[in-house]
Parts: sequence; structure tokens; C-alpha cells
Amino acid sequence: MNIQYNVVKRRLAFKTIEGKEEDDWLQTNTGNIWFQQYPKDIPSSISYPKTSLPGILKTSAAAFPNHKAMSFHGNQWTYDELIKKVAAFSNELRNLGVTKGDRVAIMLPNTPQSVISYYGALMAGAIVVQTNPLYVERELEHQLIDSGAKVIVCLDMLFPRVMGVMDKTELEHVIVTGIKDALAFPKKMLYPLSQRRSKQIKVRINYDENIHRFEKLMQQGSQITPEVEIDPKEDLALLQYTGGTTGPAKGVMLTHFNLVANTTQCLQWMHKLEKGREKTLAVLPFFHVYGMTVSMNLSIMHAAELVILPKFDPEEALKTIEKERVTLFPGAPTMYIGLLNQENINQYDLSSIQACISGSASLPREVQQQFETITGGKLVEGYGLTESSPVTHCNLIWGRRKDGSIGLPWPDTQAGVLSQETGEFAEHGEVGEIIVRGPQVMKGYWRRPEETGMTFRNDWLLTGDMGYMDEDGYFYIVDRKKDMIIAGGFNIYPREIEEVLYEHHAVQEAVVIGVPDQYRGETVKAVIVKKEGEPLKEEDLDAFSRHRLAPFKVPRAYEFRDELPKTSVGKILKRVLVEEEQKQN
Repeated sequence: MNIQYNVVKRRLAFKTIEGKEEDDWLQTNTGNIWFQQYPKDIPSSISYPKTSLPGILKTSAAAFPNHKAMSFHGNQWTYDELIKKVAAFSNELRNLGVTKGDRVAIMLPNTPQSVISYYGALMAGAIVVQTNPLYVERELEHQLIDSGAKVIVCLDMLFPRVMGVMDKTELEHVIVTGIKDALAFPKKMLYPLSQRRSKQIKVRINYDENIHRFEKLMQQGSQITPEVEIDPKEDLALLQYTGGTTGPAKGVMLTHFNLVANTTQCLQWMHKLEKGREKTLAVLPFFHVYGMTVSMNLSIMHAAELVILPKFDPEEALKTIEKERVTLFPGAPTMYIGLLNQENINQYDLSSIQACISGSASLPREVQQQFETITGGKLVEGYGLTESSPVTHCNLIWGRRKDGSIGLPWPDTQAGVLSQETGEFAEHGEVGEIIVRGPQVMKGYWRRPEETGMTFRNDWLLTGDMGYMDEDGYFYIVDRKKDMIIAGGFNIYPREIEEVLYEHHAVQEAVVIGVPDQYRGETVKAVIVKKEGEPLKEEDLDAFSRHRLAPFKVPRAYEFRDELPKTSVGKILKRVLVEEEQKQN
């Protein structure tokens, strides 16, 4: 089946960033510098596996069939058991008519089913569309329509939301599962009782030829691995949706090679890990590309055990680390802050922790130092974006690191700083837009050739983040070119929230900014001008927004003003509002 991705040619005029001038600059100003900082155990270039994502699972299952692959609330699966379940799910997808190139959406929290669905869909040759379980119908509808998803795997509690948009999309099949499906006896029997005690609303599901029970498919599916030819460098594995300041969320097209390459780079960076012996606290959402790569894919490639938690609860995380002797804990700053804020943290033995890569937001120095003192492990900050699978830079885990830096570019990753004044590569210490290229960089945006072209210059990905590189090759972020807010590890795009607020009949003008938050890093604040004579309270806007936005996007603070600062042509000066907020803090 031929899929038209609508990718434009990415060679565009870019002043000195072309041909010999570019190569000379890279040799003298960048690559040789940061590679000199690498310890001897990290190569500057890697030979990547010529395989697909299901291929890395096959390799681990063949080498470590009896090693634990996943554990979930006391239930465990070996690598041999996992690959058989993945094959069963893959074959059942094919029986439902899924063929190579079809899109399969997964709307699940971290559970064993999310791992099985992910690798099962890929094994069938499908393209995975990761869907945030917090999405409301409006957001879900856009993603399903834009991707053209044919099948969705969802949690039973989310079933009504899916059915609310199904008729507006190309969905043909819905596969439903629940937390109970992954529990072992006796927890499986007691789970319904706990749901009633928590007053969880029971969802009634009428199964038919289009609505399927996940457990039943797994029981009847053939465990023989299906043979689907996949070209890792050309075939898409993932449509990962990312928002933007100029329109609706876009599907980032990542190939099997993009994701395998980034996972391999990550393993090289964590060179002291022992294959088949590590345990990963898998609490970063798999539906986020960061959790997918640094938690799920890395663990599968290295035959580690995924110790899965469906959501982050500090007390539960501490208990799990101690009980399971977790060695790897990729996370976001809010998670480490949440643990450190537990008064009884010193009662837990966290000495098993070896390495943690923090992403999605800036890591405060005091958090890093305190966490390392308590655990004895290493916690470093990395950097990336959805368009690069996602990691491009990271501080050395076992080596020199610099405070405030996002670290060094990864093996085979080139990075530079583009001067906003000259359009040429910036000098050391000069602030400009960070640009990157490497094997992990996306193919483009799904069905958006114009936006793909605007995001690339001569194969360089424009990150939209402002920063600089020092004389040793370490990179620093100083600001975001875009207005994106990062709250609790989630990327939040103000324009989307502003458009929702403008739908309220009493709102005349609305602007959304990110404000400092001790726990979330940043949080969302809306500044509102009411229409004359219209009564409007903070409570009204909060209720209005919660019906139209995922919870993490809903403004946590509102400010009402008579007017907003503007330019002479009427453009709202958002930067003025941000600066005012910074002065108050």
C-alpha cells in the first residue's frame, strides 16, 4: 500500500548554511568541540540496527526470553510472554482489516496493554497515533480526523468520549480494555469493589462487530509473529501530535529508523547500563514521545524490566522504587520535586537508582543536587522536541556537566545556533535560534508540506528555541521563540486556549501566558477583557474551559483588565504581560 506523505524537498536558500562553507564551519566551530567532551565510552558516531521497532522486541525476546519484561501491580510478564501477546494482538488487528500504513490510535495510560498495543500495531505494519487520555472530545475529534485512524484502543472509562466522536471520523473499530485486565488474582477480583468504593461511574459497553473486548482478542489471537515487510528508513512508525502557535495540532511523522536511532543514541549515552539487568520506573506517559523513547523503547531494546505505573503519585513511586529496586527513572522535574517534597522520603531506600534523565522542562539545580544526595544516583537534564524523536542534547551522566546547560549534542547529531540578525551561524556565546539535524529528525508534518518546508532549512530543523553554545560545545536555552508553555512536563500552546476563551459570549479579548509555578515549572494564566455590561467571574471561565480543554491546559489563574497592552496597529503585546508577571515574582 502506497502512502502519500506529502513531504516537500527541504533544500532551501539559507545564506552560509550550505555546501563547503557549512562543512568548514561545522569542523571548526561545533562538532570537534563537543565530541572532545565525550568520555571514551561514548562514540561520536554509531552503527544503528537495521531493524524496525518490533525488530528490537524480537531481538530482546530471543536473547532474554525468561527475563521479566513488564510488571504491573504485582503481575509480571517475561519477554517470551510479551512477544507472544504482541503477536496475538497484531494478528487480531490484521483480522479486523488493518493493513500496512493504516493508522491505529492508542488512548491509554501507562499499562501493559499500552505496550502490547503499541508494538502489536507496529508489527502489523500500522502507524501508531498516540492519543492523550486527558483529551476532551473536541481535541480527540481533530486528531482522529486529521490522522484518518481506522482503529482506536481505549480505556473503558474513556469509551463514551470515543463514541461521542466516532461518527465524525474514519474509525471502524474500537478496542476496549481496562485496568482490571492487567491485574493478577486476587486484585483482579477485588478491583470492581474498589471502583464502587471510589464512586467510579461504571461504563456500559455493548460489544458487537465494531466494538471489541481487548481480553477476548488476546485470547483468540494467533501467537505466531506475522511477517510484514517494513522499511525502517522510509516507513512511518508514529504520528505524534504536537500543537503550534499558528494552528491546530500537527502530526509529526517519525519513521522506525528515527525512533530506533534515538533509542540507540540514548543507550550509548547511558553506557554503564547492563543489558538484561536494569529496571525502569515507567511512569512517564508512553503517549508522550519522551516517555515512549527514553522509558518504553529504551527498556525493550536493552531487555530491561518496565515497572509500570499508570500515573505519578509520589508516595507510590517511592514505595515502588524501594520494593522493585528500580535502577532507571526517566522523568520530568515536577516528578523529582514531588518526591523531594515528601516528608518521609528518608524512610525509603532509593539507593538502587543509577541514572535519571530529566526532560520536558528546565531542571532546577537544587533539585538535581538534593535528588543525587538522597539516591546516590545521577540526575541530568536533557533537551529535545517531538520533531526529533525527541532527544538531541543531554548532559553527561558520568562526566563533566555544566549548571544551566542542556548539555552536548548526541552522537551523529549536529547542532548550531542561527543568528537572528545575519541569518548565519552565530559565534560562541551569541544568542540565536538553535537548529539541529541527525538520524532522529522527523520526516515532516503529516499532510502539511508547507509547514514542513517552513520548519526546515537545508535539512536543518529549526527548533524555535533561543539559546547559545559556549566554547566547549555545551548548549543553553535562554528563551522560547514560540509562546509554548511547559507545565508539569506537558506542552501547552496558548493560542488553542485563547480560541476557547474567545468562544465565551462575555469575553472581548483574551491572552494566555505562562507564569512561574514552584511545582509545575510553569502554569497557565489568562488575562481577560470583558465585554461591556457582561457579568463574568473566574468560576464561569473555569467551568467553561473544563468542558473544552484537557485538565492540564485549563488556566489556573485569571486576571481581568479594562484593556490589554497593544502596538500601534492593535497587536497584543504578550511580552509586556510576561515581563509584568516576572517583576511580581
